[in-house]
Amino acid sequence: MKKINIAIDGFSSCGKSSTAKVVAKNLGYAYIDTGAMYRGITLYFLEHYINFTDPHGVHEALQKIELKFVPNLQTNQSEIFLNGLNVEEEIRKMYIAEKVSEVAAIVEVRRNMVAQQQRMGKKRGVVMDGRDIGTMVFPDAELKIFMSADVVIRAERRQKELFEKNELVELDKVIDNLKHRDHIDTTRTEGPLRKATDALELDTTFITFDEQVDIIMGLALSKIYLD
Repeated sequence: MKKINIAIDGFSSCGKSSTAKVVAKNLGYAYIDTGAMYRGITLYFLEHYINFTDPHGVHEALQKIELKFVPNLQTNQSEIFLNGLNVEEEIRKMYIAEKVSEVAAIVEVRRNMVAQQQRMGKKRGVVMDGRDIGTMVFPDAELKIFMSADVVIRAERRQKELFEKNELVELDKVIDNLKHRDHIDTTRTEGPLRKATDALELDTTFITFDEQVDIIMGLALSKIYLD
């Protein structure tokens, strides 16, 4: 059976990561959460008071950052480690979400991450989600999906995720955060969020999680067995 790369791009809180994880598991593929990588860098920058607008400081900081995905044998999920420490829970907090798009817009950060992500997918058999996977990281991916959803629905989903992690955030604040991130993600000069010309668009506003997984699985199996 041939292996393909699957690129899933789209706006925050459309269900990209959760869907990509299940699709990867079903196919026996590696799953790479690029958002977690940018969140890990954001955490390091905030903890070490790195000025986002200082190119020298950013460059020096990047040399000191090691990101790894390590399987959690209890959950069967990969978790991200920053310089040897598990930061999977910390990077999901709101204070990271408020800054991650700014960090991800830094040209050197973007180029550093894209290079790492391309190395990860060199042997194929990867499901990767993010903002520029189909356009920059894997422009030759056999299957490209672009996910979208109504911003209020996205905010409600994100608020629920935060609540489940014992973080209570007002819905209006979550909406404002998503709109702010959308603006930065779509207008940055390096790797902006946009739909690849050969990507299939999937609006998740009115479909269930299982339905979106089934749709992508169907498309993936078609690429694997029929193309």
